[in-house]
Amino acid sequence: MPVEPGFFVIISQIMDFNISLSQLPLPSTKRIALRISSPAERALRQGHPWIFDQSITEQSHKGAPGDLAVIFDDKRRFLAIGLYDPASAIRVRILQSRQPATINAEWFQNKLVSATSLRAPLEEKNTNGYRLVHGENDGFPGLIIDRYADTLVLKLYTPAWIPHLKEFCQALAQISPAQHLILRLNRSLQAQSEFLSGLSDGMMITQQTSPNPILFQENGLTFESDPIHGQKTGFFLDQRDNRARVETLSKNKSVLNVFAYTGGFSVYAARGGAKEIVSVDISAPAIEAAVRNMKHNQHIPAVKATSHETIAEDAFEVLTRMSSQKRLFDVVIIDPPMFAQSEKQVEAAISAYRKLTRLGLSVLRSGGTLVQASCSSRVDADTFFDSIHQTTRESSRRLTEIERTGHALDHPVGFKEGAYLKCLFATA
Repeated sequence: MPVEPGFFVIISQIMDFNISLSQLPLPSTKRIALRISSPAERALRQGHPWIFDQSITEQSHKGAPGDLAVIFDDKRRFLAIGLYDPASAIRVRILQSRQPATINAEWFQNKLVSATSLRAPLEEKNTNGYRLVHGENDGFPGLIIDRYADTLVLKLYTPAWIPHLKEFCQALAQISPAQHLILRLNRSLQAQSEFLSGLSDGMMITQQTSPNPILFQENGLTFESDPIHGQKTGFFLDQRDNRARVETLSKNKSVLNVFAYTGGFSVYAARGGAKEIVSVDISAPAIEAAVRNMKHNQHIPAVKATSHETIAEDAFEVLTRMSSQKRLFDVVIIDPPMFAQSEKQVEAAISAYRKLTRLGLSVLRSGGTLVQASCSSRVDADTFFDSIHQTTRESSRRLTEIERTGHALDHPVGFKEGAYLKCLFATA
């Protein structure tokens, strides 16, 4: 992606890496040869990026995290190559299929060029906060990168990347340089200390310490991100387009933002001309950040003129209380965290969504706009939208859909499990 002067603040063209990367183990030069079951082979040929442990029918030798595993069919023809992880049910994360390839810095650079080019349209929207690499969907399974102005946050979900991290970061510095690079490790990876080689969650990969919080631009609005202590990498970048839609619906409206986190939807509603906004989140630090995000944009007359109330309490309890008080809003936004992390939790998740719909409708003025989202990939879009419609009928309200939305361009979907975000805009 070409960098325009003043758009990204890039101090150096090549990132100055921490010495800790030089201490990382190198991947083995010996490849693991695998054969897999027929169903797994079919899924692989259709582009699925994972090989599960139970799908492996033959393996040449034991491997360590980050070893490259080559998968062959029953005629010894190449099928794919990927990262091996002996401690995960996802035993191999596919990097390249169909045609053999050498996995090296050049390969990483080519993939990063593709990912960067996909995000090019964001330049025209005064946006320097976005997802640069979206894991499997961009060809980097188990790895994401979020950009916040001149800071990159790289998050790993598997130890299989660690032996390749130095080479990957060198490629990253060539294609998408930044002043700061922060490493995040998901919870399960943090517990695998034997594979971390001294790496830790929240450490700086570049020498210079990143500012905290980081200020960045999204569609011309200023937000802050705390990539070390905040949820995800500090901000919910995936809702950018939906926030922009809320802005267009907010003029002269009263807006309730439930599960507000750091107030993204609230700031957009304010710029859209909302007369009153209430932000609700159980996290007091998140609500404090929401107040600051509103202050970051006080130079915008519409934001300055908006009344912004914050409530740091449980969303279900707040909605129940507001309903009993007959407090009504023109726009109700419900953007909860992921309710279903496993198949066993799906039924409870749907029940929670239905309860939120019922509570949301109870505080939504007749003819008002309901905005309800789900980030649970295990709850498919049809089931989620159907649950909202069914609950609305049971509440004796008539729901008229405005729009169903999914993923933004920086969160592409490359396989079924990669589709998690869905959002309904409707009047009721």
